Amino acid sequence: MQVATDGPAALDLARAVHPIAILLDVGLPGMDGTEVCRALRSEGNWTPIIFCTARDDEVDRILGLELGADDYVTKPFSPREVLARVKAVLRRTERVGEEPLVMGAIEIDEMRRQVHVAGEPVALTATEFDLLARLVSHPGRVFSREQLLAEVWGYSAAGGSRTVDVHIAQLRAKLNDASPIRTVRGVGYAADLA
Repeated sequence: MQVATDGPAALDLARAVHPIAILLDVGLPGMDGTEVCRALRSEGNWTPIIFCTARDDEVDRILGLELGADDYVTKPFSPREVLARVKAVLRRTERVGEEPLVMGAIEIDEMRRQVHVAGEPVALTATEFDLLARLVSHPGRVFSREQLLAEVWGYSAAGGSRTVDVHIAQLRAKLNDASPIRTVRGVGYAADLA
């Protein structure tokens, strides 16, 4: 484990060490955590990031997720909760399948953690990748938001279903017309080609 005490140092450390996951405080001095995340994502660095912050407002959580964070934990939190969230993120990034998943123009290579649409690469966060792979690997199956939280994020959270909605919206935007994700009103989401 490596620790940085300010934003610029955190950014330099992430670039130099290539960690398997980053626990990033939003309130870092010098350069806040959202700026560090934005810089890493703009460089194509999709290392899983878990934001930790004292801000408990839904707008702040959504902003963090939209910037590319994979999870979000609010202070005060227990070390066990943070450890569980880190383990869940790592489990998601370690799952691999031997054959690529294909649905329409989308090809998902779980081994290399790459997504292509009509042969063109699409950059996804670790959570976006896992969410898409989960849906596509079970074509037509309807998942509730709570099921997706449990199976993709690795935990259940009452009232946390907005997280799923934000990630679905981001996936649809990145996949454009090729998106196989269908909303099942009042239930959740499914992936299929209508």
